Amino acid sequence: MSPGDPARQSDASVKAYSFVNDPEARLKVSPREAVSRDVMPHVIGVGPGTGLSCIIKVEDMACKGLQNILHQLVKANHILHYHGAVDGFGHISVRHPEKPNVYIMCGYMPPALVQSQEDLIEYYVDGSAPVDPNAKKGYSERFIHGELFKKYPSIQCVVHSHAEGVLPYVSTAVPLKPMFHMGGFLGPQVPVWDIAPVYDEDYQQDMLVNNAKLGNSLALAFAPTSAKPEDLEHNVILMKRHGYTTWGKDIPTAVYRAIHTLINAGLQTNAAVLQATLHDGPLEGLSERHCRDCQMMNEATQDKSWRLWSREVEVNPLYRNSIPA
Repeated sequence: MSPGDPARQSDASVKAYSFVNDPEARLKVSPREAVSRDVMPHVIGVGPGTGLSCIIKVEDMACKGLQNILHQLVKANHILHYHGAVDGFGHISVRHPEKPNVYIMCGYMPPALVQSQEDLIEYYVDGSAPVDPNAKKGYSERFIHGELFKKYPSIQCVVHSHAEGVLPYVSTAVPLKPMFHMGGFLGPQVPVWDIAPVYDEDYQQDMLVNNAKLGNSLALAFAPTSAKPEDLEHNVILMKRHGYTTWGKDIPTAVYRAIHTLINAGLQTNAAVLQATLHDGPLEGLSERHCRDCQMMNEATQDKSWRLWSREVEVNPLYRNSIPA
């Protein structure tokens, strides 16, 4: 049987499909066979006409570290939805663990419905163009993520949200403050970035951060006075008339910050209502020292929240995650 024999090609296609989509089948395919001329042409040739729609390359998926990251990324989409930080809109991304000039996020779809590597797209950090020029439609606001990854090497995950509980603080002059120990990462006061002065006259002024210029301006707000790219000054930036963006050194940290920004905003709003009934002056948040020390505590204990949040979405039938941990 020749290499070009249709029967041989069919067998190779089956092996390649199993290698991509079935974790148990991957264990039965030797590394040598996976990169052989029989299998790899079908693996690399994903897309129209191959029967495969994988966006993340199989040679990358063979890296256990990447597989774990992608599993976490899918789960994070679900957790953010479960806790109201995203709905049909909002998004999360992660820097590629082996290729720091690339980041990964889901395509144009509701976060709750992300479930497999076929739903994910790789983008170059510089310019936010898809690595695969034939990739499916993505988010127009991916430039939020790309420009943060580009400017700050320490950032590994970015979350953008329009959570309703936070929106009063992007629509009024009331500053968002850290109101309790779980919100120390917010800092003494959360800055508000305004897109309006950044617009060119010919832009469609719809508040979306949909090009590199706008994304870079937002990224600069995270460290407006820092001389070193590793020294971020803020963990959360409110976006006037829009939403907020946060980041983390890993996925759980960014998710923790996104959710607790929402929780803290709700607490502040409720506290302000009670305070107004007493006519007892302005609300007091955490001090700068409190913020710093509470953030250290938060980062040392946030694994408890992540385990709970993970289980909540694992047992909810709405959420599906086909990428093995």
